Amino acid sequence: MVLGLSANAGASGPVVPTPVVALPSLSFSSTQVAAVCETLEESGDIERLGRFLWSLPVAHPNLRDLSKYEAVQRARAIVCFHLGQFREMYTILESQRYTKTSHCRLQALWLEAHYQEAERLRGRPLGPVDKYRVRKKFPFPRTIWDGE
Repeated sequence: MVLGLSANAGASGPVVPTPVVALPSLSFSSTQVAAVCETLEESGDIERLGRFLWSLPVAHPNLRDLSKYEAVQRARAIVCFHLGQFREMYTILESQRYTKTSHCRLQALWLEAHYQEAERLRGRPLGPVDKYRVRKKFPFPRTIWDGE
């Protein structure tokens, strides 16, 4: 990238570089974003999945549509779990109904997040009885539980 100097180069203020060449902006459709999220989730590369989600523009033209895609919401929940942002993960998991194919994975995230929080509070690993109590105290939300 080529940078130019601003007009105030000789003035007492700081020299501010201005881009001469405009940077390209990537524009993905909602379907493409969902497909990328699904592919990265399947590959197990959570760090890359997180970077991809963070790279999406805040003013994405289809921002409302993105939240309708289960793959995008599931990816956001997985990234939040791996970052230890459990409260945000819970909110995402409770925000919409997920298909039965996602339930197992999301239920595991739900339980593991609650187990980790309980271990931090108690300052020790949980035993089987402790885990049972956590499961009773924090049942699955209806969005990721099909009654089985």
